[in-house]
Amino acid sequence: MGPMMKLIIQIPCHNEEGTLPETLADLPREVAGFDKVEWLIINDGSTDRTVEVAREHGVDHIIELSHNQGLAAAFMTGLEASLARGADVVVNTDGDNQYDASGIPDLTAPIIRGEAQIVVGERPISAIEHFSPVKRALQHLGSWVVRKASGTKIGDAPSGFRAIHRDAAMQLYVFDRYTYTLETIIQAGRLGIPIKSVPIQINDPTRESRLIKSVRSYVWRSSKTILRIAVLYNPFRFLAILSLIMLIPGIVAFARFLVFFLMGQGDGNIQSLIIGAAFIAAGVVTLVGGLIADLIAANRVLSADIRSRLLRLELSQLPKSK
Repeated sequence: MGPMMKLIIQIPCHNEEGTLPETLADLPREVAGFDKVEWLIINDGSTDRTVEVAREHGVDHIIELSHNQGLAAAFMTGLEASLARGADVVVNTDGDNQYDASGIPDLTAPIIRGEAQIVVGERPISAIEHFSPVKRALQHLGSWVVRKASGTKIGDAPSGFRAIHRDAAMQLYVFDRYTYTLETIIQAGRLGIPIKSVPIQINDPTRESRLIKSVRSYVWRSSKTILRIAVLYNPFRFLAILSLIMLIPGIVAFARFLVFFLMGQGDGNIQSLIIGAAFIAAGVVTLVGGLIADLIAANRVLSADIRSRLLRLELSQLPKSK
C-alpha cells in the first residue's frame, strides 16, 4: 500500500460571491489516485461576501490577504498555503467557473503516473465563440512566445487551469504582478521540470473578465507581459539584438564619413561621423547592459534556488496532516 495522497484545489478569489457557489458545486470531493481532496480559497481583498459564501459551501481552508494584491500574488500565496497543509498535488482553477471541473482527473492523471510535475489544461481556443479574433490571435502568440522561451510544448500558456506536484510548486516563484501563467511555464522549462498539457473544456462565461477590460487593454498588457518575459529570462539575447540594431546604422554612417574623408570631402559630411558615433556608442552601452543583465538573471536563479531550499526546509518541519 502506497503513501496517502492529498489533493488541494485552490481558487484565488476577488469579489466572487456571485459565481463562487456554482464553481464550488462543480468541484469534486473524490479524484482517482488521491485519498483526500480539500478545497482552499485565497481571498484577495474581497469587499463582498466571498468568504461567507466559501464557508457556507464547505471550503476547508480560507487564506486571507490584507488587501487586493492581484492574481499572481494570490496564486503564489495559495501554493505555499496548500503545501503547508500537506498537499501532494495542487490544482488551480478560477472563481468564475471558467474551467470545467470535470477535467480535474485528466489534469492530475499524468502526475499520478509520474509523467509530469506540472500539467496545464489546454482550452480549445479556436472554437471558443466568446473569444474575439484579436484575443484568439494574442492567446496563440503568447503561447508561441512561451514555447520558444521555455523549450516546452504547451499549447495554451495563458490557461490558469493546471495541476502542480508538490516538488514543482516549491521551485516556482512569480515576479510578474499581473499574471502567473506564462512565467511559471518558462520557469518550469528552464528548471527542467517535466511539464505537459492535456485538453480540457470550459463553461459558458459567467461574467466579464477582470484581467481583460478591453481589447486595447488586453493587447497592451499582453505585449508588456511578453516583452517583460523576453527581457527577464533571456536579457542578453534581447539586448544583444537591440544593440545590433543600433550598431549597424552606426557603422554604415561611420563608413560613409570615412569614404568621403578619404575622397577629401570629410568637412561636408561631419554629420555622418556624429550620427555614426552616437549609434555605435548606444549599441556598445546596450551590449554592456545585456552582459550586466545576464549576470543579474543568473543571480535571480540562485536566489530562487535558495528560496526553494528554505521553503522545503520550512515545510519539512511542519506536521503533514492527512
